[in-house]
Amino acid sequence: MPNLADIRLSMLDLVAVREGGSVADALAIARQTAQHVERLGFTRYWLAEHHNMSGIASSATAVLVGHIAGATQRIRVGSGGVMLPNHAPLVVAEAFGTLAELYPGRIDLGLGRAPGTDGLTMRALRRDRVETEADFPREVAELAAFLGPVQPGQRVVAVPGQNTNVPIWLLGSSLFSARLAAQRGLPFAFASHFAPRLLLQALQVYRAEFQPSETLSKPYAAIGVPLIAAPTDEEAEYLASSTYQRVLGILTGKRGQLPPPVEGFVASLAPHERQGIGDFLAAAVIGSPDSVRAGLQRLADLTEADEFILVSDVFDPALRLRSLDIAAAVMREGAPAPA
Repeated sequence: MPNLADIRLSMLDLVAVREGGSVADALAIARQTAQHVERLGFTRYWLAEHHNMSGIASSATAVLVGHIAGATQRIRVGSGGVMLPNHAPLVVAEAFGTLAELYPGRIDLGLGRAPGTDGLTMRALRRDRVETEADFPREVAELAAFLGPVQPGQRVVAVPGQNTNVPIWLLGSSLFSARLAAQRGLPFAFASHFAPRLLLQALQVYRAEFQPSETLSKPYAAIGVPLIAAPTDEEAEYLASSTYQRVLGILTGKRGQLPPPVEGFVASLAPHERQGIGDFLAAAVIGSPDSVRAGLQRLADLTEADEFILVSDVFDPALRLRSLDIAAAVMREGAPAPA
């Protein structure tokens, strides 16, 4: 049985804009949260690229990575991820190369294959460009080359970027990115915080097909974990109703800002709505410290993940920090001693 104390703990922040709050408030909360989890000993703090969403303030991901890195001292900061179809690889290399020069040894570059938005906004980002399945592997290779050593005869050089060797991660919710990460010998993060259906299959493919590289000698897998902890199961479920409302909005095409919790929200839903939320959050860990320990241990046993990347959408920022405190304490304690 994997020991929780051996698993790294990190965080993915969607920089939620809360009802009644502003984008400036969301950015300030992200900064405070990053400083807090650094003190807790988290390994990394990632930010995700989304566009045209009123409830998420992380669209300018590289700018926000720099802001968070400048507000912290040791924790790794990066993208979870940059949606590569939206950007020219050279531009990404220059942005993250600059960050690597400003904050050496602390920047991660997680790459996603989806646009992270709707079709209309995607066209606004890169105009009339049509993405094919072959584009993502080619662009990942191009980006890696821009971050690596200058090659003889190379005419286009990323400055900054070249020779920074910013660590590249591949992110995904399908077998495609798992297979590509294995072929390239790259670390892999599965998006089980919103699409857990293929989690175990993707990890199996990644580990079975992994090819050692200069980056990694063996597979390294992280998984996204929705996490809401409180002193009691009942309070955790109440706080989780903010997440449940957000997920229902995603499923019904009614995205908005993060709402406050509502008593009895789940009981008010139709069965198909409860089922949809349950499928979306199948990897979620919600409850008291004992429930959180059991939930995280179950995930560890099922996935043998090297790292948990927590996503915690609690409306009250102070209670969000408390939730992360509980998770960190549970992970430090590790597995309970056998009877």
